[in-house]
Amino acid sequence: MDKTEAEQIAILRQDLEALKSEIYRNNFSSSQDFNKFSRFTTRLKIPHYDAVPPVCESGEIIEVGGTLMICSSSNVYTVV
Repeated sequence: MDKTEAEQIAILRQDLEALKSEIYRNNFSSSQDFNKFSRFTTRLKIPHYDAVPPVCESGEIIEVGGTLMICSSSNVYTVV
């Protein structure tokens, strides 16, 4: 059984809608304006320490003696 072109288009539209709902599930529900994020003008304040702290959370950024470091995993700093 060959499907007509209209049936194939209808199936493709259904698949596309299913894919869209899968992508946007638990995400933004409307169109996104990424241009507003390029106008980010706030300064990032990085804490300065004299020595590397013994405890950190993943993603934390610090500066020690002029060296920028990031906490790559719990209590582990990596030089950036």
